[in-house]
This record gives sequence, C-alpha cells and structure tokens, in this order.
Amino acid sequence: MKPIAIIPARGGSKRIPYKNIKDFFGKPLISYSIEVALKTNLFSKVYVSTDDKQIADIAIKYKAEVINRPKELADDFTGTGEVINHAIDTLKQQGKKFKYVCTIYATAPLLQEKYLIQGFEKLKNSDAKMAFSTTSMPFPIQRTFKITEDGRCEMFWPENFNKRSQDLEEAYQDAGQFYWEDITKDFTDLPFGKDSIPIILPRYLVQDIDTLEDWKRAELMYKSILI
Repeated sequence: MKPIAIIPARGGSKRIPYKNIKDFFGKPLISYSIEVALKTNLFSKVYVSTDDKQIADIAIKYKAEVINRPKELADDFTGTGEVINHAIDTLKQQGKKFKYVCTIYATAPLLQEKYLIQGFEKLKNSDAKMAFSTTSMPFPIQRTFKITEDGRCEMFWPENFNKRSQDLEEAYQDAGQFYWEDITKDFTDLPFGKDSIPIILPRYLVQDIDTLEDWKRAELMYKSILI
C-alpha cells in the first residue's frame, strides 16, 4: 500500500495572479512539485486538489490526477488542513486505501527528491504522526525586535541584547515544502511539537513564494543552484 501525494493549488492567488501555474524557467511552477514527487517513485498517485480548470489541465499534462475542490474550500480563509481532509475523504469514498499522505506545496521549485524520501523513511520507522520540511533560522530569534507605533524599536527579549549569538539556542522554522502524515494516528500535541520529525533542509533550498519579491529571489536561487 504505497503512499499518496496531494498538492493543493487553488486558482485565486491575489498577490501573484495564477501563481501556481506562472511560468518559472519555461514551465508552470506547479510542474516542479509534480515532477519531483513522481521521480521519487514513492507514490501510487500524485493528486492535485484544485478549483480551477486551467490548473487541472496543467496537472494532468504533467501526469498528476485531479481532485475537484469545491469553491467553498478555495477562498482566502480556508486552511490547507481542510483542503487535505477533503481530498482524503474524496479518495476514501472512491475506495482508495492508503496509510501515508504527503502534502506538497505547489510553490516549491527547490524541492529535492532526497528530502521527500528521507521524510518518508524517518516517519515510517518511527511512532511519530508527521515528518515535515524545516530549516534553521538565519538569525537568533532571541535578539529580534518589533517596530512600535511611534516608529521605534522594542526587543522581544531585551535580556538577550548583550549575549553572543553563539550562546543562544538555535531555532528552526517550517520550510513550507512538504508534510508527511500517518493518517492512522492522531496528534497529541501541536503539529510543530513532539509528534513530528523535522527534516532539516539547508537554507539555500528554502524560499516561500508569496510576493513578487519572493518570486524574484526564488528565481535567483534556482538559477544559481540548479541550472
């Protein structure tokens, strides 16, 4: 019983219109996630959950299968978890059987096969519920600050101002590429807690793509590393 991959991709991106299928070095952005998932040979099927025909057509072109997402799950407020639960329920109603599900974001052109494989291997050989992509923070979070209403600075933890960076504990963040789950288990903690295994990616392979500035940075990173 092989795992499945689900790639959520709605058509209503506001900051970068049609972000999921925007051209990225000659191919639609979503194609990178589909192709890497298929290359791992881990999955019985790679599915794209979408409300948009154009995205669906591109997904099929790159050999994914499509799950039709209802409009009420394609707005600016619906979380990824609800979308994935809908996809899982749809597949179960079709008689599909699986234990492991990997959610892969459509905006991850730097995604690497080896980390997807590593995530699956670590999860299936553990008692964890989830394994997901993470990366280290580039600067100690203990020395971060906010900008106040009057335009001044205020440290979150002022007691750390005089501490050396190397004396502060390293912190990690969600890398926003993939999330493996064993759907036969329930969380007993927050998803970023004791039920989850971090799969640590180097920072040079991690870039969220939410704004045009993010897009440009992702292009520069991809060109520098992978072309």
